[in-house]
Amino acid sequence: MKIVIAGAGETGTHLSKMLSKEGQQITLLDNDNLKLVKLKNSLHIDFVLGEPISIQALKEAGVEHADLFVAVTPSETENMTACFLAAKLGAQKTIARIDNNEYLSNDYKQMFAEMGITSMIYPEMLAAHEVVQALKATWLREYISFENNAMVLGGIKIRDHANVLNKPFNSGYFDHSRFRIVAIKRNNETIIPKGSDVVLNGDLVYFITTPDHLDFVRQETGKKLYEVNNVMIMGGSRIAERIAECIPDAMRVKLIELDKEKAHRLGEKLNNVLVVNGDGRDVDFLREEDIEEMNAFVALTDNSEANILACSVAKRFGILKTIAEVENMEYIPMAESLDVGAILNKKLLSASTIYQYTINAKVSNVKCLTNVEAVVIEFIVKEGSYFTQTQVKNLNLPDNVNIGGLIRNGEGMVVNGSTMIQADDHVIIFCMISAIPDLAKLFTIPS
Repeated sequence: MKIVIAGAGETGTHLSKMLSKEGQQITLLDNDNLKLVKLKNSLHIDFVLGEPISIQALKEAGVEHADLFVAVTPSETENMTACFLAAKLGAQKTIARIDNNEYLSNDYKQMFAEMGITSMIYPEMLAAHEVVQALKATWLREYISFENNAMVLGGIKIRDHANVLNKPFNSGYFDHSRFRIVAIKRNNETIIPKGSDVVLNGDLVYFITTPDHLDFVRQETGKKLYEVNNVMIMGGSRIAERIAECIPDAMRVKLIELDKEKAHRLGEKLNNVLVVNGDGRDVDFLREEDIEEMNAFVALTDNSEANILACSVAKRFGILKTIAEVENMEYIPMAESLDVGAILNKKLLSASTIYQYTINAKVSNVKCLTNVEAVVIEFIVKEGSYFTQTQVKNLNLPDNVNIGGLIRNGEGMVVNGSTMIQADDHVIIFCMISAIPDLAKLFTIPS
């Protein structure tokens, strides 16, 4: 697939890195020569220096033959204009990063389609929904639902009192239909568990289950159930504003903003949030603002290090649920080591949405995970595909692929070796990025 990406910022660069690992034909377009020179040493893709809204630059990037054009520059107007031009020049599909939630309304979908814009992503809104979901699933590091919550995937940090510790997968302990462990993150290594593998103290374990068995998973992993009623947010970012729009009424929010004018503006704008001007890094100030009465702390400043450290401080105050926006990918391991409860990264959220358009198979959901270089994909099985020919245990899948569950007629079920996959099943697969091209081929019907 030929993909042209306009914008060599963090999102464009991350997407280029991820897609280049699959062997996709990538061209990265940007008007900053210094950025492109730096990337040429680490990315084996094509580069074009020019303005994303320049017809000449777009032609040089080859948009006439592009299967997908993605505009992720900092400018919403530039992204939409670039998509319009790319579509007119011949790009099959276009995606624009936007800042205006109004554009996502179904009322305008046809209008934008006629302009040549196939889809739009609003990273701050994606991030806000992620935060609200994390505040609901308090004992999980990550939570992903599929098909109206028919199946869920969760990430859990395992402690020394969990029942699942030191149980080999071939011992029979996990031979039940209530949940399936699909991956283990241990230090910097991602493990797709085999028979002799075990879960160790400190592992980040990813499992798939149905909602009615979530409580069983919680008990097996030694987690306590608690609700979030009082939330403190540090940083009056656009994500914070979007959170205020979609957070449940039962959750009371106190927003700490350092900039006095911005705090005043947000105080007038956000009717359901108490906005306080102050420094969220100041321990004495946090005490004055009753941090010890909070159930959750969310750090959303534009400084990843400050967010991580603030969450670490919140942990010392006894706050069980902490969420940090960490846009610098290199800092994610540090956030994990300091036991930040959940990590928010707009690049990964945006990549998940964009990535769905790059897979040549029927895909209804893709999620790039924060803590591992892996994705969770929901494939829809076609009649006559390879996956319908034999039991799961005989599929001879690559070592870095694990089928966790499936949804049939709206009902979720955990997959085991004897499961027979049927046409129209929604199959949920955990896999490393490098395995996706071969995996997508398996879901197609042989010609």
